Amino acid sequence: MPLLTDPTLEAQQSAKTIADKRPTPVRKQSTHSQIARSVIMNNATTANTNKQQIEEKRPKQESLAIPIRSTNGKAPEGPGKGGDGKARPAPHRETLGTALTDTPSPSAPSTAPGSPRIDPLSKSSRSSSCARRRPTTLDIPGLTRSKASPDGRISQRDIGAKLVIVMVGLPARGKSYITKKVARYLNWLQHDTRIFNVGTRRREVAHEPGLLTTTPGQVGSRPFDFGFSSTNKNGPLNAAAINAKILINGEAASQLPALDIGAAHAAVAQEPELEMMDQSADFFDPENTRASIIREQVAMATLDELLDYVLDEGGAVGILDATNSTLARRKAIVNRVRERAGTELNVLFLESLCVDQQLLESNMRLKLSGPDYKDQDPVASLNDFRKRVELYEKSYVPLGEYEEKNGMQYVQMIDVGRKVVSHRIRGFLAGQTVYYLLNFNLAPRQIWITRHGESIDNVRGKIGGDSPLSENGKRYAHALTRFIGEQRRLWDIRQRDKAAQTHFPPLPGDTTPPNPQYVGAEGDAAEGEKSFCVWTSMLQRSIQTAAFFDDEDFDIKQMRMLDELNAGQMDGMTYEEIKHRHKDEYELRRHDKLHYRYPGQGGEGYLDIINRLRAVIVEVERMTDHVLLVGHRSVVRVLLAYFKGLKREDVADLDAPLGVLYMLEPKPYGVDFKAYRYNAQTDGFDYVPHFELRRSTSQGN
Repeated sequence: MPLLTDPTLEAQQSAKTIADKRPTPVRKQSTHSQIARSVIMNNATTANTNKQQIEEKRPKQESLAIPIRSTNGKAPEGPGKGGDGKARPAPHRETLGTALTDTPSPSAPSTAPGSPRIDPLSKSSRSSSCARRRPTTLDIPGLTRSKASPDGRISQRDIGAKLVIVMVGLPARGKSYITKKVARYLNWLQHDTRIFNVGTRRREVAHEPGLLTTTPGQVGSRPFDFGFSSTNKNGPLNAAAINAKILINGEAASQLPALDIGAAHAAVAQEPELEMMDQSADFFDPENTRASIIREQVAMATLDELLDYVLDEGGAVGILDATNSTLARRKAIVNRVRERAGTELNVLFLESLCVDQQLLESNMRLKLSGPDYKDQDPVASLNDFRKRVELYEKSYVPLGEYEEKNGMQYVQMIDVGRKVVSHRIRGFLAGQTVYYLLNFNLAPRQIWITRHGESIDNVRGKIGGDSPLSENGKRYAHALTRFIGEQRRLWDIRQRDKAAQTHFPPLPGDTTPPNPQYVGAEGDAAEGEKSFCVWTSMLQRSIQTAAFFDDEDFDIKQMRMLDELNAGQMDGMTYEEIKHRHKDEYELRRHDKLHYRYPGQGGEGYLDIINRLRAVIVEVERMTDHVLLVGHRSVVRVLLAYFKGLKREDVADLDAPLGVLYMLEPKPYGVDFKAYRYNAQTDGFDYVPHFELRRSTSQGN
């Protein structure tokens, strides 16, 4: 039966006929239109050929409409015959609306080539019964909120937003230095991060007598998760007694699944008795079968502990600190992650390379004070360590070709930040990590942190405001200027003396590592003093504290990021006034100061301070100059929490009184920390030996 005609369509066709008779203006071609035309014609020819082949195989239909199933299982009525067999008119275009797309309808004729079809990575839940892959957008505590994550932290179900960082590199390449800094930064940003060090557990296992027995033990419940049995004069040891420890952020973790020797290692287990294995270079020889098995078992058991933390214990980032120098080891790691977490969990390989010989020599000599060589002859220890590195080099495969062919994300750091190479970085946490890595440097320098001098509002007990310094505050400002100038001069003398006493190549027994940043290319100390920056907030009391520094000798800058926490509608009040006028708010803040935000316009909390200080922290990490930061109580607390790696619950309650000056000096093994207290009687600063940060008992901002 013929389709009924539509008057509207007839009118449109008539108008098109009239328009076709009008002269067509000549379009000015672009400079690359000839190239584009050849590409289009080639693609069009291919597309038309494919279309013709498909049309020849397609059965004839009475209508061009694409059949769409309705929700009740019946085909919807459209042009042609309806469900009752009667003809139905074609719907008016005006009643259909306009599709929000610039792609022509499948039934519309077009002379342009079809767009290339790109298969999706995973099917949508609307067209498949499999679970939907969740987006991995940013989660920032205090700044983002969702139904799954009301506090802005990564929820347990968002596996794709979490991250496993796998370190790669030969010994003495700065891997542990990098992992500690990355973990400290991510934890400071409130993303729960832990380091799982394979070397620590390897030392425990290798020094435990009787780990491998004549009878192979049972293979653990997880692949590569081996348990072992052992006996001593008192009978069998239980799993807790023989279990090794993993240091997590410097603390012993809970007991881990015990190691076991499976049937695959029966040949090694046939040895009648196994004594304690030493940690000399022979232990790392690839031909040492027994030691190789222990190393692989320990690595996989440590990885399982990491995955438990990320998948089951609320962790956001787990860092596997080991050499992972072979392709086989890295494949095994990826397979284990995919086996337990599927394809959603991101894995970022982070390789540290050292091509600078002075830096490498410095790293090697730092190893002499480590757990493998402590209290041993330095010359013999250094030779043994060099031999260990040579054994690793036999099977070492750097990141690169295999990872790129398989679309794996990785980062290579050359000389601890001198050069950074990244590949296919995905996910918010991976992006934040790479951004932080771009700002590494090993330059020796001092970072000074202090609160402003006493202000008028400090005397009155008021919070916030923008009052000037009191007379005591002005005296503190004068004393601070003198003290910092003297400390700058003394530091430069110490560095020159250290450089003069360092030998490269090292002399026998020389354990002092050279500083590659301070020693020049010819081995001479770098000429000239380091620049010194003084950063203040934009509030009067901070600016006035730095007012006596000479602009010719110091680079003075004001930063709004260093302003005091904004107390909102309670700004300018005392804590007693807040307690009586806003009792509920007072109790809320006392209960959870870290996550509390002051009500009212501009009101802030500690999480806001952390996020606005992020740029300051990255800049301090990037720069090679000395810096003095003159801040406020909340700002000083957050800065010290980062540099000292404090726990989350200690940040908002840290004791940071007036009149205390903190000094931090970055080192390859961490941060040297000292404190000086202002002495009003001598109008100078006294060094405080064995100073320890502690929690405050007051309600200070």
